[in-house]
Amino acid sequence: MKILIRNLDRETTEEELKAAFVTFGAVQSCAIVKDKSSGLSKGFGFVEMPKPGDAKVAVKTLNDSMLGANKIRVKYAQDKPEATADTDKA
Repeated sequence: MKILIRNLDRETTEEELKAAFVTFGAVQSCAIVKDKSSGLSKGFGFVEMPKPGDAKVAVKTLNDSMLGANKIRVKYAQDKPEATADTDKA
């Protein structure tokens, strides 16, 4: 189950983010989104947990909790809608 974490402290590392979630169960992947040109954190990231029950407890417990210097917002990630090609153009 993919989880979105927003309002991350710009200094938070992926290791710190993973450590916050691993206490609730296995973490499949963890990534903080970074600006392509500067390499700095954009202040949000994603964690994937294989067991939905573990993910549910993590989301409920960690939402509005402190991580680093910020109060984070945690919710289930929604998949981006697929871009549809406009094939009707003449």
